[in-house]
Amino acid sequence: MAMPKPRSGRSASLRESDESRLTESDKIDGAGSWDALEWTKIEPVSRSVPEGVLEFLLEAEKVIVEGYGVVLVNTDEAGTLFVTNFRLLFLSEGSRNIIALGTIPLATVEKFNKIAMKFPSVPRQSERAPSRRLLQILGKDMRIIVFGFRPRTKQRRAVFDALLRCTRPARLWDLYAFTSGPSKFGNTNPMVRLLNEYFRLLGMVSYHASTSIIEEGSFILSNEWWRISAVNSNYTMCPTYPFALLVPKCISDEEVLQASTFRGRCRLPVISWCHPGNGAVLARSSQPLVGLMMNMRSNADEKLVASLCTHLAGTKQPRRKLYIADARPRKNALANGAMGGGSESSSHYFQSEIVFFGIDNIHAMRDSLSRLRDYLDTYGATSSDGMSSFLRHGGWTWGGGNLSSMSASVSTLGDSGWLIHVQNVLAGSAWIAARVALESASVLVHCSDGWDRTSQLVSLASLMLDPYYRTFKGFQALVEKDWLAFGHPFSDRVGMPTISGSDSVLYELSRQSSTGSFPSSPMRQASESFTSQAQNSSHAQTSNNYSPIFLQWVDCVSQLLRMYPFAFEFSLAFLVDFVDCMLSSRFGNFLCNSEKERQQSGISDTCGCLWMYLADLRAPEGSSHVHYNLFYDPSKHERPLLPPAAALAPTLWPQFHLRWACPSEAQAGEVEAQCRSLSKKLSELQKEKEVAERKVKEITATMESLTAAMQNEKQISSSAMNLAKMASKESAAIKRAIQSLGCKVHFSGSGGDCTVEIERNPTEIPQNFLQCPSKRETDGTAQNDEKSDLSASITVMADDAYSYNSVSRVCESLCPLRTRDGGCRWPDAGCAQLGSQFVGLKANFDAFDRLSIYDSYFRSE
Repeated sequence: MAMPKPRSGRSASLRESDESRLTESDKIDGAGSWDALEWTKIEPVSRSVPEGVLEFLLEAEKVIVEGYGVVLVNTDEAGTLFVTNFRLLFLSEGSRNIIALGTIPLATVEKFNKIAMKFPSVPRQSERAPSRRLLQILGKDMRIIVFGFRPRTKQRRAVFDALLRCTRPARLWDLYAFTSGPSKFGNTNPMVRLLNEYFRLLGMVSYHASTSIIEEGSFILSNEWWRISAVNSNYTMCPTYPFALLVPKCISDEEVLQASTFRGRCRLPVISWCHPGNGAVLARSSQPLVGLMMNMRSNADEKLVASLCTHLAGTKQPRRKLYIADARPRKNALANGAMGGGSESSSHYFQSEIVFFGIDNIHAMRDSLSRLRDYLDTYGATSSDGMSSFLRHGGWTWGGGNLSSMSASVSTLGDSGWLIHVQNVLAGSAWIAARVALESASVLVHCSDGWDRTSQLVSLASLMLDPYYRTFKGFQALVEKDWLAFGHPFSDRVGMPTISGSDSVLYELSRQSSTGSFPSSPMRQASESFTSQAQNSSHAQTSNNYSPIFLQWVDCVSQLLRMYPFAFEFSLAFLVDFVDCMLSSRFGNFLCNSEKERQQSGISDTCGCLWMYLADLRAPEGSSHVHYNLFYDPSKHERPLLPPAAALAPTLWPQFHLRWACPSEAQAGEVEAQCRSLSKKLSELQKEKEVAERKVKEITATMESLTAAMQNEKQISSSAMNLAKMASKESAAIKRAIQSLGCKVHFSGSGGDCTVEIERNPTEIPQNFLQCPSKRETDGTAQNDEKSDLSASITVMADDAYSYNSVSRVCESLCPLRTRDGGCRWPDAGCAQLGSQFVGLKANFDAFDRLSIYDSYFRSE
């Protein structure tokens, strides 16, 4: 489980607050190692919980007992040990950070023992070296922790007594899950989720379950072959089955009740998964009650099992084949017959074949995991005896021994049997999945009670067959259906209290079953002398029903994920956190032994939800979180996963099995972490690329807008240039026209106005051209002052400067060809040429028609 990170902005460090309350004899000198401890005879002083510890505590977590100057022997590191109502919390003396190896939830503790370790006296010392008081913790998560306490301080006794009270409380309500409450990880009704999964299996994706339809009982739906039955809605038929069951449509509820009496604990055959294409099913049950002679029969049970073999679609074969998969060894099935159980006979069940898988029982699995844990502690890089494998036996060996010892270690791993058990479960599940996918056959799976090996096989085969179960949402639905709803006894297998029975009886039974001696590892016996104090009072936190069945199943899932890295949406890191949460009992999902008990205790309303917690961990980082499989590609594995036998060779799960014994070697996901880092950087670069592309688009749009504006301005400028050129041509034409009359033209312009000054030189113009009407014509005499200069000023204004009246006045004043009576001699006059060149001079064609031609126009030279 993810540990809370220390907050940086605290007022005073935990070290300072502790040292202010410690005497000089209590303090730890040096770097905080075992040899630096000052073993004192002073009794511990009663202290309050330091304020600096509060930042490490979870919600509603309270400190019960604390021990100062405690040494974590595994890493030879000193610190402070706190026993809370949820876990053992170990803080480093130097850094004041949580030491993960020494911090373990109380529910994850399998055993604990007090041990006195004595060393021989050092030469030249008169006084014998004192014995070191040790407390050894064995975890269900493969770790072995040893804490060393100062002698004569009674701190070990206080911690031991606290563990004795808190690791397995007498009442279910004393668990931390009920103390913390739902908090922000509130749970939804698991019964609703189970119905939604049933609707999906029946192909009714448009239906959605709710609490109201459960209360009303209106969830009884069916398709062509199967239906949802409410015969167990009150858990009266089978207390360990869910409230709703998938059964064949042709079987009535009365026949279901009759068939239940023929199976152990009334766990009759019901459907767990339906193939959406070929109609085959995976069914589960407990063993039939055939007796020692295997001659007991039940018509209702045989009819129910036969109805699982529906007709094959599109074939002439009347019915599909049925395989009855018995997870036990054949001899175990026969032995159960002596107690009324046993196995089916293929002659009694239509078109069936019986197959035995030979998977051992819960006791073999418990012993196998214990041996595996001892093997890892003995041959790992670090050990609970405080020495690495390289340093054992004086440092002259490596790997826990010489070459023969190395070979012996491999043999020891094989002797544990864990990998063999994992392989058996994988092989059986792959065989079941192949029968369904390749033969379109239905398979009925059972063991003795139908809630341990049966759950392993059915859920793992479903995981291989259905890609939906290989997603986060589907994995949750699979666990809740095949493990929680169908009554895997988690409280018994994990070693937690349940609501059945009286509190006093439970407490006495737990104490009697948990006492025993602690098995020391061979390497520790060879290197040092351990003596278990008062074996009758030592506490071993296991009962006869404890077994790592669910942990073994998750191990199988990890093996499949290793074989098919593209097929799963979740990663191995998710499986590790998932198992840690389950073992810690911090949430209520895996408490009690059945759906009925969880409903009676109101766990979904009073405890937090594991699934919500894991989803909350993933939410901030999204798909870049370590819980997501970086290589997930559902298109590569749309069909079932059917691993061949040669591929079913399991290995140790490094992230889980080796994380405490071989921390550096457990980083098998380092390559994945590097890929995830590169993927994260690539995602950031892609985001930056998208931002840059948006900016480029904006800049491009701005440039296009500016280009359009420039084109518009260019067109306006070009038009203005053309007008200017035309005006220039017109000015030149006017100038030439005026100069042709013998006048000098001066152009000046300011403020948008154009002024034309014309000066006439009379000597340059013929005499007849100088006759111009004068103001004295009104007196009747025409006088011409030949010596006077004629000057005229033409002002061209905007628009009106080129009007006809202005041109006429210029013409009348300047034209030398006008007659004495004011008549015009056009077209022989020079203005005719001027008018043709000057656009602004507009001809009066009506005046042209009134013109009379005089003979003087045609004078002879």
